[in-house]
Amino acid sequence: SRLEKFQSSSYLFGSNAPYVENLYEDWLTTPDSVAPQWQQFFLSLQDGNTADIGHHNIVERFQRLARLRPTRPDNIELDHKQSGVLKLINAYRVRGHQKADLDPLGLSPRPDVPDLILAAHDLDATDLENEFDSGSLAAASRLSLQQIIDICEYAYCGHIGTEYMHITDTEQRRWLQQRLEGSYGENKIPTATKLRILEKLTSAEGLEKYLHTRFTGQKRFSLEGSETLIPFLNEAIYHNAERGSRELVLGMAHRGRLNVLVNIMGKPSEQLFNEFAGELPDHSELTAGDVKYHLGYSSDLEVSGEKTHLTLAFNPSHLEIVNPVVAGSTRARQTRRGDIEHEQVLPILLHGDAAFAGQGVVMELFNMSQARGFAIGGTLHVIINNQIGFTTSNPLDARSTLYCTEVAKLVQAPIFHVNADDPEAVHLVMQIASDFRIQFKKDVVVDLVSYRRHGHNEADEPSATQPLMYQTIKAKKTVRQLYAEELINQGLIDRKQVQAGITAYRDALDRGESVAAPKHSTHNSQFMVDWSAYTGQEWDQAVDTTLSLAKISELAEKLTSLPADFKLHPRVQKIMTDRQRMAAGEIPMDWGFAETMAYARLIDADHSLRLVGQDSGRGTFFHRHAVLHNQENAETLTPLAQLSTNTARQTSVTIIDSLLSEEAVLAFEYGYATSDPDTLVIWEGQFGDFVNGAQVVIDQFIASGEAKWGRLCGLTMFLPHGYEGQGPEHSSARLERFMQLCSHNNIQVCVPSTPAQMFHMLSRQMLRPFRKPLVVMTPKSLLRNKASTSALEYLTDGSFQLVIDDRPITKKNKVERVVLCSGKVYYDLLEARDKAGLKDIALVRVEQLYPFPREAVIDVLSLYPKANDIIWCQEEPENQGAWYQIRHHLEACVSKSHTLAYIGRESSPSPAVGYLSVHLQEQGKLVRQALRLAAGSK
Repeated sequence: SRLEKFQSSSYLFGSNAPYVENLYEDWLTTPDSVAPQWQQFFLSLQDGNTADIGHHNIVERFQRLARLRPTRPDNIELDHKQSGVLKLINAYRVRGHQKADLDPLGLSPRPDVPDLILAAHDLDATDLENEFDSGSLAAASRLSLQQIIDICEYAYCGHIGTEYMHITDTEQRRWLQQRLEGSYGENKIPTATKLRILEKLTSAEGLEKYLHTRFTGQKRFSLEGSETLIPFLNEAIYHNAERGSRELVLGMAHRGRLNVLVNIMGKPSEQLFNEFAGELPDHSELTAGDVKYHLGYSSDLEVSGEKTHLTLAFNPSHLEIVNPVVAGSTRARQTRRGDIEHEQVLPILLHGDAAFAGQGVVMELFNMSQARGFAIGGTLHVIINNQIGFTTSNPLDARSTLYCTEVAKLVQAPIFHVNADDPEAVHLVMQIASDFRIQFKKDVVVDLVSYRRHGHNEADEPSATQPLMYQTIKAKKTVRQLYAEELINQGLIDRKQVQAGITAYRDALDRGESVAAPKHSTHNSQFMVDWSAYTGQEWDQAVDTTLSLAKISELAEKLTSLPADFKLHPRVQKIMTDRQRMAAGEIPMDWGFAETMAYARLIDADHSLRLVGQDSGRGTFFHRHAVLHNQENAETLTPLAQLSTNTARQTSVTIIDSLLSEEAVLAFEYGYATSDPDTLVIWEGQFGDFVNGAQVVIDQFIASGEAKWGRLCGLTMFLPHGYEGQGPEHSSARLERFMQLCSHNNIQVCVPSTPAQMFHMLSRQMLRPFRKPLVVMTPKSLLRNKASTSALEYLTDGSFQLVIDDRPITKKNKVERVVLCSGKVYYDLLEARDKAGLKDIALVRVEQLYPFPREAVIDVLSLYPKANDIIWCQEEPENQGAWYQIRHHLEACVSKSHTLAYIGRESSPSPAVGYLSVHLQEQGKLVRQALRLAAGSK
């Protein structure tokens, strides 16, 4: 029988049965993944007919053999040796990287790897010439043990150390094994490529030396010691462009940035030299500017007749924070191209070793990499591993792991550690890493193990704290020198040619020329964004944000008409029914209706929507329900997406519940918004105070990006804000922090108090030819406050009001006190005033706190000629909220006859109290004081 045929095969005896079972499983999944002999054998077991012998039967037989089958005495030793060989191959795959020669300095201690010793697998030198089955090794099926070891040493223990056995996907592991093991004995690098690598090494070293002599002592964060990065990036750009990439978006911190700008991006050297000289660039719109090693650049490169656009993102000194910004920009560019497969736009991120291991935003970005709202088809990560963190820290102090790359295992990314003094090994890794990303649309990490020839900056003295390391570095030849000697020895170039290359590069720098192929972007592509329409615009220009009754009815009908078999939760069904009645004018609009109608009108006008937050689909407070859930089968429906008629985009409506991150997600949305002015991009905090976790993004990008880099951005932030007695962490969106950052009309800070205001504010954000970040203190309890509603006519005839005067019934000539306020406290004041029947106090809402509407406030105050008492009332403590940030504006609005005073909570180090009873006491007190009510009144 066929089972007897299997049993009679001597190489399948007892101890090998588990191995054969694994091979059989692989064969069933991917027949070509096993050697041809094994394919024939497994086919012979079935003879093309599985009726009487199936998968279960064969596996069960394998297992029985492993337990029960007596082996012939003359084969026991051979079986045992064969098993040891297969275990040795696996050991190389798992731990070979620990034996690899990765450190150009030869100083890093390597752990013992007993798994790679023959004796650990009951093998010895006498077995080296014996032939064994090579298993799944990417080689001939039968090889001598010495040949097997040679392949494994080459693949895993040379100048490349690869970690990939943590990947559970069999296809990905097989692919990597084929590329790593299958390249043994093959020199795949053509002479032209080798000479190009040397040319780029010459450029990398030449620029650093030129800057060192011409601008002595100035900071440049030299790349010296890691010059191989330049040929790596150059080859990666061409390699990926030839495989379909039409845009490459790069992000990096300051180490080596000047070198990348000049030798990769094509920035003219004269422009860089002018920046060293401190000359002001021709960007009159910049109010602050930035240092040269934070600047970005864009250029174009022609590869195989196709244009490839290169972008290096601007980045502050907060190192890894640029990572999600680049990812968001990449997503926007892919969306604009309709690049659903994530093949046309490639993100490349350059990291420092200490920062990669030490900064949490790296982990957050990896966690986002495969999530549906943030996926970009994988990122090519390159770590410039200087083996020393910042100025002096030892790796033992910088991390708790052998490598700085452990976080990448979170998403089972392959990790290539490579000795940067071997440019050809680096080149091979570039090819494998790039192709893996293309093939599997996953992140991949290249750890470029190098060193830092100088200190953290050129004024630093590193030998004071790393004496032995820098003794070695000072005596060491540069990678350019080493590689030039190698090519000379191979007869590919002579010393005169080497020197000629050095001289030619220096002469080009003397002339201030561009020394790289990419040129500054000048062509008009259908996928390029023209920002000129949004520059030089005034923030207060009028725009019509009204919507006709017919259009409201049409949009509402589309949003509330669901498939007959789509069953909503009863509470959600009531919300949908109420929205139909709101569209008909039967009941007042609530916040959910007005917000949704704003999105609908923008989508109908061919704008796109991207709404992201930790609970944005439903809404934290059960108010939005932009994503509906079928109670029968858990299917989802996004009615807004049905409004889009723009088929050119990948998707016009994205409403996604994000992962539990603020920093990385907000940075992602900022990057997206800076690359797409036609999309209303919104990030919503579950509670406003959660934005604390993203403060770096706010400070370094959102508030200052235009002033430093001229980067426009229309990002909108929803931050639920209001004092409802929920304690310190669920009351304040830290309004004062945003107000402190306001200057030169850089951002907008609004506190809308009605649904209609929300509608017009959101409409205005996209309909104006104006792109500035919009920070919105959104309501919580007001979402269901019956006093906080709007009539339908406020959408058909109205606009966003910077200041809302008191109700028309107020007799203005009787008013003695005007209370200015924003947000929920207005409704608390209104309720108490109406209950007390007060006629001499006017309540005025300031809906936009920045840019502060001085003229509008002055106009409203002029309507109250007898009101000499002007109050600013807020819920937040005195040292928080808006008071100290707008006091100078208010003083400019009042006349000499007015008195201006603050009423609110006393100063506090905490945003709010934690006890409800104390909260109510404080709230009642500030309301009574604002309305001049007696202490006992309620």
